[in-house]
Amino acid sequence: GNQISTSKYNLITFLPKNLFEQFRRLANAYFLFLLCLQLIPQISSLAPVTTILPLVFVLSLTAIKDASDDIARHRSDNQVNNRETKTVVENELVTRKWKDIKVGDMVRLENNEFVTADIVLISTSEPNSLCYIETAEFDGETNLKARQALEETCALEDHIDQLSNFDVGIEYESPNNNLERFEGNLTWKGKTLPLKNDNVLLHGTRLRNT
Repeated sequence: GNQISTSKYNLITFLPKNLFEQFRRLANAYFLFLLCLQLIPQISSLAPVTTILPLVFVLSLTAIKDASDDIARHRSDNQVNNRETKTVVENELVTRKWKDIKVGDMVRLENNEFVTADIVLISTSEPNSLCYIETAEFDGETNLKARQALEETCALEDHIDQLSNFDVGIEYESPNNNLERFEGNLTWKGKTLPLKNDNVLLHGTRLRNT
């Protein structure tokens, strides 16, 4: 699926995972070690409560903050995953949520719409199948970047019947962190056509002036 998840915890994993992360911090680990020593009467005459209370207080405050931050991430993920877009299915435009988009779906984007997933640009309604994207969320740049479909697929434009019957094979490199490079091949009608970065719209960019 196309579902994204930036959250760190769920209801089951929060307590053990959060405590594990907190005790990886040297200060918390030190106080835990000190508490263990205080539980041994032969070593310490201090009451364990003198260490337990401040340790529990610090752990609780941090856990509350971490939980609050993660709830915000869950809400943000849900908002993104439940955005709607249109896909071409059997000569019709069908509305689907982002999280339900699958590899191989033909997606139709409109002006000012966020790009649903990493998408190979097949055609646009503009001359020469050009389009423009905003990448501010990726690199902070506000200037628009041009993208263009392959010359061989430009003629499809926005004809739903042709796009619905578009039978194509795509091979591409493994996912990586380089946003400026893309290598792949599109096979259509017996021809293998090279795909470059200019032929791809990345997930989360935004279609503009198209």
